[in-house]
Amino acid sequence: MDDLLRIPCVLMRGGTSKGPFFLRDDLPADAARRDALLIEIMGGGHPLEIDGIGGGNTLSSKVAIVGPPTRDGADVDYLFAQVAVDRRLVDTGPNCGNMLSAVGPFAIEKGLVAAEADGTRVRIHNTNTGKIIEALVSTPGGALRYQGDAAIDGVPGTAAPVYLAFREASGAKTGKLLPSGSPQEVIAGVPVSLIDGATPVVIARAETFGLTGSEPAAALDADRGFMARLETIRLEAGRRMGLGDVRDQVLPKPVLIGAPAAGGDLAVRYFTPHACHTALATTGAVTVAMAATLPDSIVGGALPGLALPAALGLEHPTGRMDVRIERDPATGEPTVFVMRTCRSLFEGAALVRRKSDGPAGPPRLSICNLSVVTGRKP
Repeated sequence: MDDLLRIPCVLMRGGTSKGPFFLRDDLPADAARRDALLIEIMGGGHPLEIDGIGGGNTLSSKVAIVGPPTRDGADVDYLFAQVAVDRRLVDTGPNCGNMLSAVGPFAIEKGLVAAEADGTRVRIHNTNTGKIIEALVSTPGGALRYQGDAAIDGVPGTAAPVYLAFREASGAKTGKLLPSGSPQEVIAGVPVSLIDGATPVVIARAETFGLTGSEPAAALDADRGFMARLETIRLEAGRRMGLGDVRDQVLPKPVLIGAPAAGGDLAVRYFTPHACHTALATTGAVTVAMAATLPDSIVGGALPGLALPAALGLEHPTGRMDVRIERDPATGEPTVFVMRTCRSLFEGAALVRRKSDGPAGPPRLSICNLSVVTGRKP
């Protein structure tokens, strides 16, 4: 036997993101040990994540942890972990709606949810936010299907659709759609809306920065003056939203909106937060849609006269994401619907060291800590 431990996982693409999916029972219950393990698995702290399976980009340095439900009305629990690329850091504050789209299929594959003949509805409890999101997964004849004719911008080819319904889309982290109590305010001379929908965001008009909102992601990333200004606004937004000092957190996420350039309703640039997303986060799209229902918000002002039900086309750097907003007849709250696709890419085991390389190496992961996790005896 070699000196590596094996942790079962499935590498999956969910929407425009990808990363390993783990069963909760295959990871340490202690959060600190779990996070140290994820950093080693992904190779966090190196720009290429060269000593791990991460892709050297925030969109491919993500982890999903799935297990039996701990909340009534749910079929499974889903914990999302963002592993930083440039630092040895794991953030479980946000949700990721793109990775969320693969949770239902993973849960069916692992026997947590039984497939039904005409499509399987999976009620996913996102433990990052405490919210339940419904996923409708393609299971014709009771068999999970990944191949299909659905296409999403930012992903080549086609696949089977996964339909997500965000029925509890308000107040993911703060419990309020408007954490500061106002649909619009000013930070550092810039009018903004602080919205906590499926994820907390600070939304501004691109024109206030001399931009259109249709710039390529790489061009925005390269404008260091703009990025520094955006970070100043984000830090103050975090304080006003009750999130405290957010310098070492990915929330809130900055969002720019502008006039559409390709037949949609809005141009949207979403930041992760220190780089522009090459497409658009699902939770970001849901939150922009929620903001659209507030006439006095930055988004509502850009879409005067919006009436529900409504369909919105949100243009992003590699295409467009379409969302639909309906009002829940029981609660009166908006529900946002999004279509994504996913695919299982690789099945096997992530390999981790049995013990640390020393002071300069990864955090210590002793055999006694992980032998129970892997089912292997020291």
